Amino acid sequence: MDVFLELSMIIGITVLVSGLMKLLRQPLIIGYIIAGIIVGPYFLDIVNSTETISSLSHIGIALLLFIVGLGLSPKVIKEVGKVSIITGVGQVMFTTLIGFAICKLFGFTTVTSLYIAVAMTFSSTIIIMKILSDKSDMKTLYGRIAIGFLIVQDLIAIFILMVVSSTSNGFVLKDLIFGTLLNGFGLLVILCLVGVYILPSIIRIIAKSQEFLLLFSMSWCMALASLFHYLNFSMEIGALLAGFTLSLSPYRYEISCKLKSFRDFFIVLFFVLLGSQMIFADVTVYIVPIIVLSSFILFGNPLIVMVLMGLLGYTRRNSFFAGLTVAQISEFSIILIALGVKMGHLTNEILVLVTSVGLITIAGSTYMMLYSNKIYNHISKYLKIFERSGKKVDEHKYHESEDYDIILFGYNRIGYDLLKYLEKTKNKFLVVDYDPETILKLAREGIDCRYGDGSDSEFLNELNFSKVKMIISTIPDFDTNLLLINRVKEHNDKAIIIVVSTDIDKSIELYNKGATYVIMPHFLGGQHTTTLIENYGFDFDKFVEERVAHIENLKKRKRRGQAHPMHDRH
Repeated sequence: MDVFLELSMIIGITVLVSGLMKLLRQPLIIGYIIAGIIVGPYFLDIVNSTETISSLSHIGIALLLFIVGLGLSPKVIKEVGKVSIITGVGQVMFTTLIGFAICKLFGFTTVTSLYIAVAMTFSSTIIIMKILSDKSDMKTLYGRIAIGFLIVQDLIAIFILMVVSSTSNGFVLKDLIFGTLLNGFGLLVILCLVGVYILPSIIRIIAKSQEFLLLFSMSWCMALASLFHYLNFSMEIGALLAGFTLSLSPYRYEISCKLKSFRDFFIVLFFVLLGSQMIFADVTVYIVPIIVLSSFILFGNPLIVMVLMGLLGYTRRNSFFAGLTVAQISEFSIILIALGVKMGHLTNEILVLVTSVGLITIAGSTYMMLYSNKIYNHISKYLKIFERSGKKVDEHKYHESEDYDIILFGYNRIGYDLLKYLEKTKNKFLVVDYDPETILKLAREGIDCRYGDGSDSEFLNELNFSKVKMIISTIPDFDTNLLLINRVKEHNDKAIIIVVSTDIDKSIELYNKGATYVIMPHFLGGQHTTTLIENYGFDFDKFVEERVAHIENLKKRKRRGQAHPMHDRH
């Protein structure tokens, strides 16, 4: 079959399945994987150009990790580096030990148990990054920590795959380890020097043309990914470092925004390919081990992360959300088992077992992450045992008073203009935001602020709403605003509640639930333009003054990292 026709059929079927998932309000990732299973050998069997589709999906993976790298500034690494390393390494160790014990109890051989246990330790970076991006949680503290320990996991996974594959080639392990470490360290130093001293000047010239900036960014990403692949490292790590070397550039937001459409298309092919390669056979003989191992991954892995982060002094909320990101196995797990089968260490039945665990845990963890707020609100009181007493390292509380006239939820975008007005008034106000970097910036400017999430019912309980006169939420998430309205109304019926929505029906529902005013940004643009025309008429000079003020405002926003429109929760 012609490759173009094959891709057209695959994309068409994926659209139909995804449309059904959307109609049923199910995660689209599940739809992509189901579409892959449908077009795979067990049903329609139309995936023949596996190599071509795999190459295209790898482009999506590279772009995804490149965009992640763009957000990994040295400040972020300094903030979450320690917890990411400790949690990443600790989770791999404890999962391996417990997984090995479980496999031995089921009567598997030592070699088979070790393979399965190690495979259980790796979580899917691609799936987690996609969900974090869809939830706009990449900048949250738990999101940054999760990205950090997923990278640590990937590095461990790559090293293990290199060691296992080298045993069939007669390589000396000592030479492999030292050669890999030295080559990797040397390459990293060179890239850091290029990123600091050479790339900024090049980017400054290239950025004069937006098309050229896009072309350069993609070529830089692909070049480093290819280089790392050629040197027997991971293509994913190369793409990540390509983004990291550009993370200090002031144009990183434009680059990220322009590449997201490409990323989303190609990454769909990855999930479809993953579904098409799922192996289904008679698993009845292994049904109990599959259930036990899947349960361990879905619930045991998050518990391990929660214990480790709790010991490091983090709140149970961030520990819980970070823990959910390791509640599935990854493509590295299946690759490791397939490699073991190829080398004669394992049987095909073990590959079927691990593939089944992968399908269950990927589906289960996707739902757990998407509904994490609701799950947490129901079980948070039982998670206190995972918290150390005393001050938490992730509280970021920068205010003395507990009584405020106005509380602003979300500084980014809309909140930026609101804060400028609030500073001119004599009212006492508090800013709440879920981005720790934003909170630190506000604290340095002497503004009362606090790190927190409007969807966290426990956090809302800590705020004093009884005397507040106005609540402003710039968070476009409907459930978050609904929770906020209900919580404020419980303590203060007279408080003015202003929220944001991007949907007409949901805006009307928010009004019905008690919102005083609902901001709809898409419609306000037209109203603002109408007001300008009414006030200025055909007065050219007035419009020029407005233009100058707007340009200055845009430059300030760009310096604060607000250069591209996103549907952030804050």
